[in-house]
Amino acid sequence: MILVAIGSLFVGALCGHFLFSPAAVALMDTVMSYALMLLLLSVGVEVGSNKTVFRTIRTYHVRILVIPLGVAAGSIAGGMLLGLGLGIPLNEAAAVSSGFGFYSVSAVILRELGGSQLGTVAFLTNILRELLSFLVIPVVAKYLGSHAAIAPSGATAMDTTLPAIAKATNQETALMAVISGVVLTALVPVLVPVAYNLL
Repeated sequence: MILVAIGSLFVGALCGHFLFSPAAVALMDTVMSYALMLLLLSVGVEVGSNKTVFRTIRTYHVRILVIPLGVAAGSIAGGMLLGLGLGIPLNEAAAVSSGFGFYSVSAVILRELGGSQLGTVAFLTNILRELLSFLVIPVVAKYLGSHAAIAPSGATAMDTTLPAIAKATNQETALMAVISGVVLTALVPVLVPVAYNLL
């Protein structure tokens, strides 16, 4: 999936540069707005259809939210610190890091809010987070503990990086990773625009 996403970005850049007229690019903006609405609807359906998540939330109650909220706070704070060091506006750094690895949604939202350059930065940053998670998860699990191994994945803990978490930890941690991923996935469409507009 990651290679398809990167390939699509590359092909799109070539088409935008060599093939599409300004009118076609303007039409793409309208299409992307509707596609974003459809994507957000599908995220809601996916979150709502995961019955295991709701059973586990009933078991652990509010304590289950500590991991995803900690991941969210750490990701945003880390993004803002890095933004300060690189001279990136704080609102943009916070908004990009609020993508939590969910590159498809965060990139489209930030393209709508801040333009194609910011959308591309969000896409590449969040896809890189997902790729690096596969390398970091076993090390984090070994030296910092199983629950800490959920953090690098962000929103992808519920799907693409879940096998790496399950392999490096245990079944209970894998279940908590799914819940963390679901919560973070649900937060992305809310936090990305909030971070961009409020900071």
